Amino acid sequence: MKYLDKNAETIIEIKNLEFSYEDAEKKKSTVLKGINLSIKKGEFLAILGHNGSGKSTLAKHLNAILVPQNGSVAVEGIDTANENALYDIRQRVGMVFQNPDNQLVATIVEEDVAFAPENLGVPETEIRKRVDYALDAVNMSEFSKHAPHMLSGGQKQRIAIAGVLAMKPDVLVMDEPTAMLDPIGRREIIETVKKLNREENITVVMITHFMEEAAQADRVVVMNRGESVMEGTPKEVFAHVEELKKIGLDVPQTTELLYLLKKSGVEIKQDLLTVDECVEEILGRLEKGEVANG
Repeated sequence: MKYLDKNAETIIEIKNLEFSYEDAEKKKSTVLKGINLSIKKGEFLAILGHNGSGKSTLAKHLNAILVPQNGSVAVEGIDTANENALYDIRQRVGMVFQNPDNQLVATIVEEDVAFAPENLGVPETEIRKRVDYALDAVNMSEFSKHAPHMLSGGQKQRIAIAGVLAMKPDVLVMDEPTAMLDPIGRREIIETVKKLNREENITVVMITHFMEEAAQADRVVVMNRGESVMEGTPKEVFAHVEELKKIGLDVPQTTELLYLLKKSGVEIKQDLLTVDECVEEILGRLEKGEVANG
């Protein structure tokens, strides 16, 4: 397990961020309300929230797809509102979206990964190195000559991630990257993301609505109605079962089981996330006769 260095430098700083959308009738809808958030270098941060909570709008501010209407977002000290710094910001922060088909542009995998560096005028020898590095990083080197449309959903998403990695970003922002995938594809992506974070020290910000995915992050931020309402380690956040349910969110299945046991009168730890931890705790209670067997 990777432990986050609490003294790590801040790579993205968000201060008093506010943002509203305007409909056809010029009616404003406030989506972000005074968000303050510091993201550390090398961190794996998960952002949770139900639909309409503002999490995707927040993600789009991290690489200047959107810019603050009030407040500020700084990437390695660069203000995202500075139009002249757009290239520098997007070299530092790469974005992966829900649907990988929207990010695949070529008919051959390695050509797709090379697309962005080529458009930036990166020398051919350097592009070859970047493509090889990116495909290896997502465990897709053997598919370099394949057609992207012939791949599974999880494989396509890994190619989309490789295309971003070829830009050599410091931060990888993922907006619900597993939402359209089956359980196998979701597992592939999470393992890939964890590997990049652990071995390449890439800062990861992942928007997700899957609690089991968020449980594997270093830190979790919970959003509701445009505000950050909870923040902490996964164990700290998921211990607040009732509060999360009140705002329409679930908790990992292990957390739910422990919560129900405690509700039924069993004094049992509530800060366990993995199945192994949960099994060990329940077996220990069974041996002591503290949990009814059967």
